[in-house]
Amino acid sequence: MASSLCNKPFLGAPSSNGTSRFGSLHQSDLLRLPSPSLNFSSRRSHPQKFQIQAVGSTYGNYFRVTTFGESHGGGVGCVIDGCPSRIPLSEADMQVELDRRRPGQSRITTPRKETDTCHISSGVADGVTTGSPIKVEVPNTDQRGHDYNEMSLAYRPSHADATYDFKYGVRSVQGGGRSSARETIGRVAAGAVAKKILKQFSGTEVLAYVSQAHKVVLPEHLVDPETLTLDQVESNIVRCPNPEYAEKMIAAIDAVRVRGDSVGGVVTCIVRNVPRGLGSPVFDKLEAELAKAAMSLPATKGFEFGSGFAGTFLTGSEHNDEFFTDEHGRIRTRTNRSGGIQGGISNGEIINMRIAFKPTSTIGRKQHTVTRDRKEIELTARGRHDPCVVPRAVPMVEAMVALVLVDQLMAQYAQCQLFPINPAFQEPMELPRLKPVGTPL
Repeated sequence: MASSLCNKPFLGAPSSNGTSRFGSLHQSDLLRLPSPSLNFSSRRSHPQKFQIQAVGSTYGNYFRVTTFGESHGGGVGCVIDGCPSRIPLSEADMQVELDRRRPGQSRITTPRKETDTCHISSGVADGVTTGSPIKVEVPNTDQRGHDYNEMSLAYRPSHADATYDFKYGVRSVQGGGRSSARETIGRVAAGAVAKKILKQFSGTEVLAYVSQAHKVVLPEHLVDPETLTLDQVESNIVRCPNPEYAEKMIAAIDAVRVRGDSVGGVVTCIVRNVPRGLGSPVFDKLEAELAKAAMSLPATKGFEFGSGFAGTFLTGSEHNDEFFTDEHGRIRTRTNRSGGIQGGISNGEIINMRIAFKPTSTIGRKQHTVTRDRKEIELTARGRHDPCVVPRAVPMVEAMVALVLVDQLMAQYAQCQLFPINPAFQEPMELPRLKPVGTPL
């Protein structure tokens, strides 16, 4: 080795008289020093520990979810750590959400046939959570690995094939591996648990719907966030709560589906009965956490909440949400352009956000690309893929929003509810049972 380990002091260490051993050396003197003269002390007061952690598959600090599995492997699933004990939970609770996400639902989704039947293998006993990690598994049963033979040699345009190779030097070819939307099964299963906790503790409801498919945009005023129901969302195959616009969206998706092409769209998500105080200032703002979670979903390309980009066209006097006191004595806002979040902290109003999804990358039309050995070719991708991802993305968005909120709920409870609250400004986070001011208890 060029450098030796010895007891000589390192260049620049203090000398016996307290001055630096660099002394009055100039930069030119340092440049003339041969590299073999560099010495490193082998003595350390505290041995340094090096730790390598797998990254990218876990979300959350208090309610932690790790997903596992690949599109064409043995199966997919998740491990949920930090779930409180004694929460009623069954596989049926998760299956309801997984059925909304599964493939083969209609002609505007991928024709892959999977029941996505889940199995809880730990963390639940006698119908309730035990407080230990919950493991959920879903087998893959309808696999066609031969559909991806061409893609083992060439990169699909706008897909993760190339970047996975750039990063790891190896990738799972069949179905895209971890880049496949099939990975989101674990998120949706965990989101079902998060939804139960939020509903039971504070009455919080998370609802998403398709507000745009390609160029068909649902006018915002046609959906009332106060009264929107799950039945309205699930009333049609595109998951748009307005029947008229749902038909237009389905027609737009059908038009590209028969041509072997794809389109994108927007999912809008609202959250009602949100406890006040979720989120933290500066780096851990609630909208920042929601943006990270939403943008971690496959095919996402944009995120906005509240007035979003449209708010840039308003003046401050037009945009500000003025405060008032309602009949329950609670401080509220007359408008909600802030989207239920101010200063990175929830204010108790409805949280609303919009997530943009790109057109599905894998399409049945011929495209120019390159092979792994850098040859330019034309590729016609095979396989079964959604002509538009947004109808199946609805439960995925709900799941990620629920995971953020339950994690933030636990953080808020630990930091600000552990000791008696300040009743002049704070309120309990549990399910509110409000009565008008002056009503006898």
